[in-house]
Amino acid sequence: MATRKRLSPEESRTAALEAARNLLIEAGPQSVTLKAVAARVGRTHANLLHHFGSASGLQKALARHLAQTVCQTIAEAVRATRAGVGSPREVVDLTFDAFDREGGGALASWMLASGNEDALDPIIETIHSLVDELHPGGPGDDATRQMRQATLTLVLMALGDALMGAPLAASLGLRRDAARDEAERLLDRSLELSLLVC
Repeated sequence: MATRKRLSPEESRTAALEAARNLLIEAGPQSVTLKAVAARVGRTHANLLHHFGSASGLQKALARHLAQTVCQTIAEAVRATRAGVGSPREVVDLTFDAFDREGGGALASWMLASGNEDALDPIIETIHSLVDELHPGGPGDDATRQMRQATLTLVLMALGDALMGAPLAASLGLRRDAARDEAERLLDRSLELSLLVC
């Protein structure tokens, strides 16, 4: 009889979140259930209940995990852009991919539709922390206001594109990445303005 490897609580939680992320990407948000994740990591339903409290707790933890992972990658891209070794397009592509290819948009909309009112809190908190980290000026500072406005627009564009970008672009006779092109222009203008303000 094979025995399961004993994981620390943190290792068990991380394994469950990675399994949930893979399920989200492979089969969509409706597949992220305690039972499916437990089966994927070789744990029991009760074990996952212990870590997350409920299915909505698992989904909220997954949203936080995705947001933190993606925001860390975006922060690195922003720093590279500021250092002259990256580009605004990289930041745009990472943001759009987080909501589309990585499943963040589908997860957020599904959680909201299923009545999880605070579903977006982990994503919003992580993005807010990222903006504050990258530009620690005060709330009344012009450069901070400009960065927050650009972030709001970029995230909303990425979320909308993930949810209905392909069919809308096709119906309008536009290329699939037309929204990304527009977001890149927005970010370029925002960076130019922030350099003028600083």
